[in-house]
Amino acid sequence: MFRADPRRRATLRWGGAIAGLLVVQSLVAAAIFWALVNASHAREVEAAVAADCRFFAATPPAERREELREMLARDIHRDRFLALFDARGALIDGNVARLPALPPGGEASAIATVAPTQLPGKSSDVARLRLCTLPGGERLLTGFDLDDAEDALRIAERALLLGLLPGLALAIGVGLVAGRRAARQVDTVRQVTARIVAGALDERLPVPQRPDSFGLLAAHINAMLDRLQSLVADVRGVGDDIAHQLRTPLTRLRARIERGMGEARDAAAFEAVAEAALVEIDQLLGIVAALLRVRELEDHARRSRFAPVDLARVAADACELYRPTAEDRGVDLDCAIAAVDPVEGDASLLIEAIANLLDNAIKFGPPGGRVTLSLRQVADGVVVTVADEGAGVPVAERALVTQRFYRGRHDCDGAGLGLSLVRAIADLHGFTLRFADRGSAVSLVAPPRRS
Repeated sequence: MFRADPRRRATLRWGGAIAGLLVVQSLVAAAIFWALVNASHAREVEAAVAADCRFFAATPPAERREELREMLARDIHRDRFLALFDARGALIDGNVARLPALPPGGEASAIATVAPTQLPGKSSDVARLRLCTLPGGERLLTGFDLDDAEDALRIAERALLLGLLPGLALAIGVGLVAGRRAARQVDTVRQVTARIVAGALDERLPVPQRPDSFGLLAAHINAMLDRLQSLVADVRGVGDDIAHQLRTPLTRLRARIERGMGEARDAAAFEAVAEAALVEIDQLLGIVAALLRVRELEDHARRSRFAPVDLARVAADACELYRPTAEDRGVDLDCAIAAVDPVEGDASLLIEAIANLLDNAIKFGPPGGRVTLSLRQVADGVVVTVADEGAGVPVAERALVTQRFYRGRHDCDGAGLGLSLVRAIADLHGFTLRFADRGSAVSLVAPPRRS
């Protein structure tokens, strides 16, 4: 499907394109230079003939012939044409035999053929001329021979052509070198991506110490690959956690059903076995639902539904929801809720986070103790704190308790997903999850809402 050497093909394409651009640039520069030289000569001639017309117009008629002869005498290169004609076109004096075909009284010079009288061996010549009418009816023909200008232009043309040849070779060389470098960089990306597709997720692109635009692109690609590798590791970790966490309850469920079926002797016994199995299945479904919930929050899929939320009302609803649970466990639930500024977020997720904190405090706090929920406004935002009278999470475990399936204590029910869900909700909202330096207080700190 592809040629065997895409790097060579890319080098030729890039090199050819760059060389072509440099050649076109050289040709354009040569054309501009030639046009500027030609235009500069025309402007100089135009200024000189206009000065002649003004000078002879201001000269008295009796002195014009003398002035003309003096000007011709000073023309040692014999590249000037000057002649005076009367109103009928007869020659009065000068080095032109007859009037050329020029518009009288013209405001600009023009190129025409003249018949010189002082150039041996030449009966005609090409010059840039101007014919102007002088006071008294006489007409002045003034102009310059174009031979020297054409020789200068030919020299300039030859110089440009001679300079174009090494320029062309340099353009091709630079184009091939630049094309080879670009092809080598692209080929490096191709090789690395091929290894990544093959499963080597730790491969990265080389980034120079002082990166150019391609180096910056390689750095961004490396950052993207780091993120992808992290996500793949997370997915693999979730899979391993699910397999590890579900294997034990599934094994226990199978053994319970098998034992119950062997021991059951009537319909009531079979019904009891089925009910116990349903309880186990509901617990397994709860674990799977919690995992999917955490994954949904980590993907930030719900930020589009954010709106201003009254956190005081959310905290009050969470207190009312868990007050019966606290009473059943003999725990005194105290809610100190102050009026605070609205926060940006999802009310259902925020009440879920506060509820998880309350559930942990009631579950892991000392029996018959007190659980306190406080909400207050501080300088850097809004703080929700849930505390019990227990020792709290050890400092060494605080980085672990927000990971999936981690449980600091195994004497209580649960899959170890509560605080990981709280962390996911906090990260989604841009909140900070804090543990108190001493005691069991856990806080959610909401930054001030942007106006």
